[in-house]
Amino acid sequence: MIVLGIETSCDETAAAVCRDGSIISSHIRSQTIHKKYGGVVPEIASREHEKCLNKMVSDVLIDGGISKKELEGIAVTQGPGLSGTLISGVCFAKGLALGLGLPIMGVNHLEAHIFANFLADPTLKFPFICLLVSGGHTQLWYVKNFNDYQMMGESRDDAAGEAFDKGARILGLAYPGGPEIEKLAIGGNPNAIQFPRALRKNNNLEFSFSGLKTSLLYYMDDHKNADLNDVAASYQQAIIDVLITKLYWALDKTHCNTCVIAGGVAANQSLRDYSITKLSGKKVIFPEMDLCTDNAAMIAFLGELYLSRGHKSPIDFPILPNMKLA
Repeated sequence: MIVLGIETSCDETAAAVCRDGSIISSHIRSQTIHKKYGGVVPEIASREHEKCLNKMVSDVLIDGGISKKELEGIAVTQGPGLSGTLISGVCFAKGLALGLGLPIMGVNHLEAHIFANFLADPTLKFPFICLLVSGGHTQLWYVKNFNDYQMMGESRDDAAGEAFDKGARILGLAYPGGPEIEKLAIGGNPNAIQFPRALRKNNNLEFSFSGLKTSLLYYMDDHKNADLNDVAASYQQAIIDVLITKLYWALDKTHCNTCVIAGGVAANQSLRDYSITKLSGKKVIFPEMDLCTDNAAMIAFLGELYLSRGHKSPIDFPILPNMKLA
């Protein structure tokens, strides 16, 4: 089956083509215009999607050697995400589906991040634990089977990616904050400052990063001449330590030997290195770097799984900015 995937949940415009479980073409365009605002401006993001979606879809089809007539389905991010940006992608996808007479599938962005790991490792088997960690979500999922997921824990406040962005702002770094803190942390001592690790008692699987962010703010107020490499390394380590410790607890609780780490923060190399050390003896899977951030390859792949099983969305399906996974 040949499925076109479209992703516009935030500030990445993406299109991809999946054929029989393999990605044959994938394009991503990041909206750098938001850097000067220090964060994503929803209205600008929506307009940027509308500007480039048509050409991006055309280019991804040409790149994959696929004509519109060969497409057998369309998958598009239904949620969660920003309302305006979701509307841009969904309306485009619906128009294309109507014009070509194709079935359409609204895809849960979070579920797609989990399934990106099947692209990274086709031998991945159920059940497994997924640490889904991004700018908007920090969650632990027990993935028992296709469409059978149990939430084990999530953040009570800020997501890990949000903690990186806010921490970067405190340190005077650019947006997005995660890559900036990661660069600044190179050469720094991750044990120089003992920033707090919240909810670390009794194998609690929930997360909280708001106190960590406040601790960084107070530390910088009191230490004007602090070594910023050490500060960044210590702040980053506090986030990573909590993430991987709780992933370890989730694996222990479920007796799973396999875990996947998905979402934009999964691109952090220190997180990858620490997880391999901390989770020695477990199988740890990361997606490729271009599958960590928002992308259409995971949308097309998951959309094909659903469409090939006879599922499809009604043409009037709504966007769901706060869409849940379970």
